[in-house]
Amino acid sequence: MVTKHVVVVPYDDRWPMAFQKIRTELADALGDAALAIEHVGSTAVVGLAAKPVIDIDVAIASLADFPVVRTRLEAIGYRHEGDQGIPGREVFKYEDKTHLMKHHLYVCARDAAEWKRHLAFRDHLRTHADDRDAYGAVKRLAALRHPEDIEGYMAEKAGIITAILARIGPIL
Repeated sequence: MVTKHVVVVPYDDRWPMAFQKIRTELADALGDAALAIEHVGSTAVVGLAAKPVIDIDVAIASLADFPVVRTRLEAIGYRHEGDQGIPGREVFKYEDKTHLMKHHLYVCARDAAEWKRHLAFRDHLRTHADDRDAYGAVKRLAALRHPEDIEGYMAEKAGIITAILARIGPIL
């Protein structure tokens, strides 16, 4: 599912419940293969403008557990799309899940850098309103400048993401 039109909207109080609905379906399918199922990304930060898409990270003990997780996710309609250029993060896509809010699903080992980065960034924005608001402003402007260009949108956000991660400090 590739974003065709970039839209950033104000925070929506319904996003946490939308995540819980997806989380329940994932937890039922994955059982003890998932160590954690986390709501990450901008929709996980109260007050942050976001694309209305829930980002979800599933942590597993190690990549040795990945085949079981892949099989269980495929059984409920997800398909594996590889790491899409980010080592340690496996991407899953879907079709025909109209009962759930649009979402991105990633599976990472619990020691993966991408898992730790997602959680650290989310948690920082939850507790640092100045960074949250600055990031939201950049996202809104980037969406206005690149309404049909997800790569341009992502590139415009890169600077503030890098700056915030630098303030967070070492994550690993």
